[in-house]
Amino acid sequence: MSVTLQFLGAAETVSGSKFLLAVGKKRFLVDCGMFQGPRKLRELNWRPFPVSPDDIDAVIVTHAHIDHIGLLPRLYQQGYRGRIYCTKATSSISRLSLPDAGRLQEEFARYANKKGFSRHKPALPLYTGKDARRTCKLLHPQPFHELIQLGGGCSFRFRRAGHILGSAFIEFYLPNGEVILFSGDLGRPNMPIVRNPEPVENADYLLIESTYGNRLHRKVKIREQLKDALSHVCETGGMLVVPSFAIGRTQDLLYYLQELEAGSECPEIPVYVDSPMAVDATAIYARHEEDHDLEMTQLRDEGKNPLKSAEVHLVRHVDQSKMLNLRAGPGIIISSSGMASGGRVLHHLAKRLPKPENMVLFVGYQAAGTLGRKLVEGAEVVKIMGRDVQVRAKVHSLLSLSAHADYEEVLAWLSHFKRPPKRTFIVHGEPPAQASLQDKIKDRLGWETEIPTLGETASFG
Repeated sequence: MSVTLQFLGAAETVSGSKFLLAVGKKRFLVDCGMFQGPRKLRELNWRPFPVSPDDIDAVIVTHAHIDHIGLLPRLYQQGYRGRIYCTKATSSISRLSLPDAGRLQEEFARYANKKGFSRHKPALPLYTGKDARRTCKLLHPQPFHELIQLGGGCSFRFRRAGHILGSAFIEFYLPNGEVILFSGDLGRPNMPIVRNPEPVENADYLLIESTYGNRLHRKVKIREQLKDALSHVCETGGMLVVPSFAIGRTQDLLYYLQELEAGSECPEIPVYVDSPMAVDATAIYARHEEDHDLEMTQLRDEGKNPLKSAEVHLVRHVDQSKMLNLRAGPGIIISSSGMASGGRVLHHLAKRLPKPENMVLFVGYQAAGTLGRKLVEGAEVVKIMGRDVQVRAKVHSLLSLSAHADYEEVLAWLSHFKRPPKRTFIVHGEPPAQASLQDKIKDRLGWETEIPTLGETASFG
């Protein structure tokens, strides 16, 4: 029986996770993520799928970040009506994030038409909120560790990846008993809220992410970095604007801010969570107790809310968001998106970047070509929603809060394998990170690895 794997995304780039696995006559799509970053990549989102959606027997997703699920509504638009397998928490988050992504697509298209800055006349959304809601009816949540039969002698199970709530590795079993392991996004040990990544001992074929393949997270205390940022805006009377992923990173931030407040380690200043999706995601994080780590469980058992300090204000409505632009500091605005590639944070950046008393704090990886990447690299002028904005605010990164494993953490996870996989593919990273991780795996573990290109097909057996 022939087995092939085609790399349709996350190949020599961080975003667009998408892998087509063909086992005999069966076709399975692992992840269906949106490309983010430079225009050349974003334009790939508009292309038809290289295989007819009618020919896909099932979709399996690792977790609910948009670069892993964001094109599911496009797949639905083009005719897919099969099951979308995911974990229980991923289902809850996807039912929130996909309609929100559709709504943002519609809003941005309307704004582009109003301001006339789109190359397309008229600007159209990639998909709509209605498309996304219909897509969510196909979600088929499954528990961790339970073996799911797919037909044709294929099966899979989810194992904990420790990246965000519900995130999973996919352990895919071929009819001959061999295993393909899709890492999704590998999380980090000893991070708040969610459980650690599970060790894995065996796989015949491995896809390993490499987002931080050439970087180490700073061994500094996250709370100390946050305290320094808060102290700065308290001294200047400015606003701390935090572009943050609504799912995962925002909840981590709230956890640390609550810790600081509980320990009387920082002044109490208002915290505005300006993202309806982040507000709802925080409730989902609190609800899915099966994914909580020991510390989170202990706090909950003590009757404490680890995600809600006294000064947190949840901002849902657009009018409330606009009012934040009139507020003087000190204060904190946490708003999506994490790479400043869309959402309400663009309006806050346009307002706050020109003023030196403010600070922008990035709390995660910034992909090449994104506004976030330009800001952390020191751009003095950036274009936001079609107009030039001067950068006079301080811009800092708190990368130690990242939910991606750095290269030492990746190598530590790989060291649990009892034998090298027959083939290891390095995916989900920019070329320098991939090349660096490839060298490190060779030097440390003695494994040979491959870096697939976009569209490449690998044959097994």
